[in-house]
Amino acid sequence: MALLRPLLDSPEWLNLSTSAKLAYLYFKKAYVGHNNGEIRLYYSQMKKILKSSATFSKAIKELEEKNWIKTENQGGLFQRASTYSLTFLYDRFR
Repeated sequence: MALLRPLLDSPEWLNLSTSAKLAYLYFKKAYVGHNNGEIRLYYSQMKKILKSSATFSKAIKELEEKNWIKTENQGGLFQRASTYSLTFLYDRFR
């Protein structure tokens, strides 16, 4: 997983909350080159990192609103996990 300097110095990255940046790093980590649209991050996993499910929910909402990620399939408490895709909109140098 590479995050190049131009991305890290971009206003789009700098305007993300710390929680959204951390969540995005985990989305990038989960992307293995052929699973875009099938990326899964579990609330139980992210709760340990971001300290609450609500914080993860806010981070996802922010990343979606700012077009960093897209929810492909919405999961739920007793359903399958949500799946996501990276937009690569700001990864001009990937």
